[in-house]
Amino acid sequence: MYAIVRDRGMQYRVEEGQALDIALLDAEPGSEIELGDVLLIGGEQPRVGTPTVDGAKVVATVLGTTKGDKIVVFRYKNKKRYRRRTGHRQEYTRVSISKIIVDADEQHVTGSTEGETNGA
Repeated sequence: MYAIVRDRGMQYRVEEGQALDIALLDAEPGSEIELGDVLLIGGEQPRVGTPTVDGAKVVATVLGTTKGDKIVVFRYKNKKRYRRRTGHRQEYTRVSISKIIVDADEQHVTGSTEGETNGA
């Protein structure tokens, strides 16, 4: 099962156990956070929100902070001896998706059905 979540203007496709880099948060490593709005729950029976899925939540555990790749910004003006080279590294918060909750009444629902017997 997967979910599409919107968090501060960005949309992410997440699954349980996945590590994800999101925009920097002021959260301590080891704390649990709830990611923004759940737009879609996918799987065998997908649920599409209008605009969000009611009662659905994605809970993530904060692993720490990390930095992205360096971006080089180079400005140049022809025939004027003007050159400026600067760089930038964006900071991110790395989170691990721990639960995808479909309904507030149902607790933690995974891709497999729990409590099934072998029919014996």
